[in-house]
Amino acid sequence: MKKNMGSADRIIRVLIALIIATLYFMEIISGTVAIVLLVLGAVFLLTSLVSTCPLYMPFGLSTCKTEEATD
Repeated sequence: MKKNMGSADRIIRVLIALIIATLYFMEIISGTVAIVLLVLGAVFLLTSLVSTCPLYMPFGLSTCKTEEATD
């Protein structure tokens, strides 16, 4: 898979996943909302690790910095 996530995007996703996990383990969120957010956090963490977001692909989005060709 082609990488389409930049460093800032990856860091933000990991931070969101950590916040969700913290809220769950501190029992601030629970029930169905907690399960949905935990799944979302897991997806964020996984996409951060592989540097690819499948939702970016159909729209041609990329947050990676591209190297410009120099003469």
